[in-house]
Amino acid sequence: MIKKIVIFSFVFMMLLSSVAFCASDPKLVTTINNGLTKIKGWIVKISTPAAAVAIGTGVLMKKFSFGDEERIVTGKKLIKSTLFSYAFILSVDLILTAISTLAKG
Repeated sequence: MIKKIVIFSFVFMMLLSSVAFCASDPKLVTTINNGLTKIKGWIVKISTPAAAVAIGTGVLMKKFSFGDEERIVTGKKLIKSTLFSYAFILSVDLILTAISTLAKG
């Protein structure tokens, strides 16, 4: 009885391992990767003009502050935060690559 269980479990594990190694990319991983790539494309398309407008607004706030320190500081903060946010959005491609590499294992 124990011998049959051991043989059955060995055969079962061999079947599962062959299925796991034969597949190049699981369907779920491919679907998730394609979906995240599409979302990344949309986010970049939307954020590029928004970042340009925010940086332009920050530059104009600094330019037309007429010596008001509060507006100068606000303009600098706007420019810095916009550049940081846009850099993070552009680094999403690196994050997606890391996730797909980990999923392929």
